[in-house]
Amino acid sequence: MFFKLTDEQLMIQSMVREFARKEVAATAAERDKTKEFPADNLKQMGELGLMGMMVPVEYGGEGADTVSYVLALSEIASACAATAVVMSVHNSIVCESIVRYGSEEQKKRILPRLTSAEIIGAFALTEPHAGSDPSAQLAAAVRDGDDYVINGTKRFITTGENCGMVIVTAKTDEAAGHKGISAFMVEKPNPGLKVGHTEDKLGLRASDTTDLNFEDCRVPAENRLGEEGDGFKIAMKGLDGGRIGIAAQSVGVAQAALDAAVKYAKGRDQFGQKISKFQGLRWIIADMATEIEAAKQLMFSAAAMKDRGEKYTMQASMAKLFASEMVNRITAKAIQMHGGYGFTSDYPVERYYRDARVFTIYEGTSEIQRIVISNSILKDKRKP
Repeated sequence: MFFKLTDEQLMIQSMVREFARKEVAATAAERDKTKEFPADNLKQMGELGLMGMMVPVEYGGEGADTVSYVLALSEIASACAATAVVMSVHNSIVCESIVRYGSEEQKKRILPRLTSAEIIGAFALTEPHAGSDPSAQLAAAVRDGDDYVINGTKRFITTGENCGMVIVTAKTDEAAGHKGISAFMVEKPNPGLKVGHTEDKLGLRASDTTDLNFEDCRVPAENRLGEEGDGFKIAMKGLDGGRIGIAAQSVGVAQAALDAAVKYAKGRDQFGQKISKFQGLRWIIADMATEIEAAKQLMFSAAAMKDRGEKYTMQASMAKLFASEMVNRITAKAIQMHGGYGFTSDYPVERYYRDARVFTIYEGTSEIQRIVISNSILKDKRKP
């Protein structure tokens, strides 16, 4: 490993790896079949400090750095990608947005409930006709005395059904474009917030993905996050951190796929010898390991830049782009190495393959990442 980890970071990685392999991995395949939300996993993770890793200690968090966080997230993803995506959104976007933009009262009131996993956080930006272009969203929030009244529909919301609080963006000034978008913390239960359609997905099946319908949803003005008009900025900053999280998830799933492929190759006999002896397969394994290592370095680089307080938007997009496309290649090769068995649910590689497919899509498609990267390089201020 080229990136030098501290003793504390290695200790965190070791602790989470043991927990993930013993507790989380044990039920991953069954959850994939039943779509059972991993509430018990998340509760244990809250007790271990994994649900508020980067939250300051005074608000119930661990005060860990981003490098420690991505190490932990990768280990959870290696065991169960559905659990990892909930952990990622909860930590990278929800908790961090509140730490960064919340008032002191909001931090003290909400963060301890999130860090303990008493409630799970969700983030609602995407709409039926506003995915890659969030400035085109139609959800609106109108001030009414001490409240805001929100109306609109949000789509593809991770943990939409099982969350206890959701950060939602809505327009408070239609004429101001993306500068007229604000962010609000909506706590459940709320009679104006209803869970809509639940998606039947290819992968990450134990993580619910739903519509959220806001129908005259009253939210106290004290639950606005930041100032009016800060919503787009909050979302974009949150996505920067979230993209590092997706790189970490990709690395974790890819490592699990490589480990499974190596185990199978060492045990499978063909033509009088283990298939791990064939040069063609050995070269595939070498390429898989090299790609995973390259993705790790991009992930660590972006995480370390974030920890140093440097601008890391481009590096986060690079890490997300490369790692998410890498894991799709790695899981496909792992299935190929398993032959016909890889196409069955008897082996975990088919689940890894399905889980990995969304990584190039959510929190900004690969195409959007290329726009962000090229804009950064060419100093082009156009918004994707």
